[in-house]
Amino acid sequence: MQVKRYFFLLIIVLLSNSNIIAQKGNRLNIALEHYVGSQPVALDSVFYKNDLGQTFNVTKFKYYLSNFKLLSNDSRIKNQDGYYLVNEDEDTTKRIVLNNIGEGMTTGISFTIGVDSLHNSSGAQEGALDPMYGMFWAWNSGYIFLKLEGKSPSSNSPGKIFEFHIGGYKTPTNCIRTIKLNFAQPVVINGKNELHLKVDIAEILKNPVTIDLTKLSSVTDFHNATMVADNYQDMFSVISVR
Repeated sequence: MQVKRYFFLLIIVLLSNSNIIAQKGNRLNIALEHYVGSQPVALDSVFYKNDLGQTFNVTKFKYYLSNFKLLSNDSRIKNQDGYYLVNEDEDTTKRIVLNNIGEGMTTGISFTIGVDSLHNSSGAQEGALDPMYGMFWAWNSGYIFLKLEGKSPSSNSPGKIFEFHIGGYKTPTNCIRTIKLNFAQPVVINGKNELHLKVDIAEILKNPVTIDLTKLSSVTDFHNATMVADNYQDMFSVISVR
């Protein structure tokens, strides 16, 4: 009887551990797909039009995402810490994997564009926040949250370039923005979920403010930065989730 008792206890422990492993193994794969309107982004080679009919191309597009949260009342679903630097020029950065998120049902997702005040005031750091990625202004200035560069015949800047380097976390020039996206229907987290998000660069140039490249082709400090941040808050939308 003693042997049987230990045997059953062992089975219970193994089943319990396997359930924990399964929960820890749950993940959400996020694919970020960059567009300008309905056209996929092609760096340098393709010219697009903004809402004013001004043509432009894109030579660089990078941004920080953080603070991922699956929208749910289920306490088993965990929030995700850490920073992700997404770069159009590096395909691997456009796939984000949220690990160890537990299990349950989610109705949407939220996340942040930008770098919080603590990390902004902690000097140069490692990982995605390493200054070698060109998203850090200076040792005492903090991080660039989003960088969009290109060329446009409408630009009055030297070389016909336009450049939007957006950052800043202090009021009244706080450019951190939180995105909340609802799914069309609830999704059960099963460890194999795929979320595809559209990231529309065209939104950075419009809504709520349409940017005229003949008048504003460079934003590299706090001047007009919050206006651009209000625009990029709308650039994400859900393509599909399963």
